[in-house]
Amino acid sequence: MMGKLDYLKEELSELSRIGRRRFLRWIEDLKGVEAIIEGREVVLFCSNDYLGISRSERFKQVVLELLERWGAGAPSSRSIAGSFLIHKELEEELSEFKGTERALLFSTGYMANLGILTSLVGEGDLILSDQFNHASIIDGARLSRAEIWVYRHRDMNHLEELLKRSGHRRRLIVSDGVFSMEGDMAPLKDLKELSDRYGAILVIDDAHGTGVLGKEGRGIAEHFGLLGQIDVQMGTLGKALGIMGAFVAGEAVLVEYLLNRARTFMYTTSLPPLIVGMVKEALRIMKEEPWRREKLWENTRLFREGAKRLGFKVLGETPIVPIVIGDDHLTMRLSAALFELGIYVQGIRPPTVPPGTSRLRFSISALHTKEHIEKALFALKEAGQRLGLI
Repeated sequence: MMGKLDYLKEELSELSRIGRRRFLRWIEDLKGVEAIIEGREVVLFCSNDYLGISRSERFKQVVLELLERWGAGAPSSRSIAGSFLIHKELEEELSEFKGTERALLFSTGYMANLGILTSLVGEGDLILSDQFNHASIIDGARLSRAEIWVYRHRDMNHLEELLKRSGHRRRLIVSDGVFSMEGDMAPLKDLKELSDRYGAILVIDDAHGTGVLGKEGRGIAEHFGLLGQIDVQMGTLGKALGIMGAFVAGEAVLVEYLLNRARTFMYTTSLPPLIVGMVKEALRIMKEEPWRREKLWENTRLFREGAKRLGFKVLGETPIVPIVIGDDHLTMRLSAALFELGIYVQGIRPPTVPPGTSRLRFSISALHTKEHIEKALFALKEAGQRLGLI
């Protein structure tokens, strides 16, 4: 007699057969971008801690003070007993940072995107979504019950064709700012122009742009000279800012509406004041230490140019540097070979990326030294030649 969950074993076996099964790797120790994993010393090249802020010595005293004042956790959801003065202070700092009237904290970027999309549109409405948007956007769009039309990646002609065809009650255009698996940027000026011309709400997920793009790290809107001009901006606090959480920034009416309608805000425990205080310190560090962003972009340039010289197919234009291999099994063999050579970077396979485009997704950090970059490029050359890729 078959057990009720035997079908799960069969599906896991199939994932193994086609090279798409995932396994966790345990980090035993971490100092900057140098880690010990499975007893091996490696350099991390797949962390989203772009500025290295989470490793700052400045946090040690700050955390002790925060613990003394607020304790470790949060007692409730924000709408009951989980809204502290420190939440209000950070929301005000984030709205100023993004050039908007208000901001609202969420527990994660995933929760923020679900809250935005399920609150702003519904049945009878239309979501126009970039082909390579993040999974949280895809899931939020599906849960919204709005109709979903997907436009080709960064293809503004295709997007306009769809806008012209639409006769829906409301229309919402949603796009990553920096695409997390492609490493390229949304054409924000064109998106804004089209959204204004056709009266569509524009939602930008700036998870990988916040702290990275723009002269002051304010994100993709600053990069394109559109600070404060985007209808809805989502940003995360666990990537360039190195802590955890997310926020939505926009007009006051947007924040008030989400506060009342976003289920992912209303029905979950609030971010602990300890975490909020650490994010406040991370913001200060980012503003006071611009060398971090300068070093990040210099490291990005060095690695991108080096990987291209080796003959790999390199995508994008940001500190996310995808190297496309294609075959699922070969991608994971390259990842394993690099691990043996002291470089830890995970292989990315379907359904995260389209079939036939499996890749290694390198993420560059301000904490990488020139020696780290050279070691990674040497390992890529060694492993690539061994596997017949270059």
